Amino acid sequence: MSYLKGKRIAVTGGAGFLGRHVVAQLKSRGVKEKDIQVPRSSRLDLRQWEDCTKVCQEADVIIHLAARVGGIGFNRRNPATLFYDNAIMGIQLMEAARQAKVSKYVAVATVCSYPKFTPVPFKEEDIWNGYPEETNAPYGIAKKNQFVQADTYRRQYGMNAVVLVPVNLYGPWDNFDLEDSHVIPALVRKMVEARRTKAPTVEFWGTGSATREFLYVEDAAEGIVLAVERYNSSEPVNLGTGKEIKILELAELVQKLTGYEGKIVWDPTKPDGQPRRCLDVSKARERFGFEARTPLEDGLRSTIAWFEDHFPGR
Repeated sequence: MSYLKGKRIAVTGGAGFLGRHVVAQLKSRGVKEKDIQVPRSSRLDLRQWEDCTKVCQEADVIIHLAARVGGIGFNRRNPATLFYDNAIMGIQLMEAARQAKVSKYVAVATVCSYPKFTPVPFKEEDIWNGYPEETNAPYGIAKKNQFVQADTYRRQYGMNAVVLVPVNLYGPWDNFDLEDSHVIPALVRKMVEARRTKAPTVEFWGTGSATREFLYVEDAAEGIVLAVERYNSSEPVNLGTGKEIKILELAELVQKLTGYEGKIVWDPTKPDGQPRRCLDVSKARERFGFEARTPLEDGLRSTIAWFEDHFPGR
């Protein structure tokens, strides 16, 4: 709290899934609401230079969360949009922050930046050792620009720029639109709706053999704010749990927790995405004391309960 006290903090994407939890975390640590700026996309477009400068005008700290994101289907349909929008937002905003002499800039990147066949667990030092998994590559490479920019801006300008690499997030306020959603909200929505309609089967992409690691969004928000308070290096740092699960096992767990009694069907003609994802999370623990606290089953229960409350059956 000593670092945050009196700081004016701009949180791009602060009204979104992760952002609203980061804002809540800042408030819980004593940051006053008047000192938190949440630029809204309806008013400011971070693809425009002038709007980036407006965000930075009165900020001491920038937490850059704003991004165009989606699941495998969304990535396949919109590769150029994902590359351009995410690259231009990140590059321009960090430059605007430098020119405005913002005291600290924290960029939240993505696990999609890692090479397709990174040895498990993923270590930050391996992030440049290959091309990302093809369906995620445009988004992952766009976010990778922030690693280079943070490092070079620190070396040339002395800018205190930090980059965090979270694994797949989930939790309340996630995007449950089946056209664009990630795996957990897609599983939850399909299972709940199949239970409500008594559908005999529910279908999911791929074979279920790929593994993923999942971080509850409230834990991710805590990790980001801890980095704002305590971490001052441009070396990227993973945020995760260090535990992976097969998508097939995850689907079975969601099935149990939602009470769906039908059959899960896999479509192997659709891509699995990256074969495995599991992070080495030791650096976050060592550098700024972050450890995830929410077990996957507890987080899934909360996510399912939120969906049931906000998307009641007809």
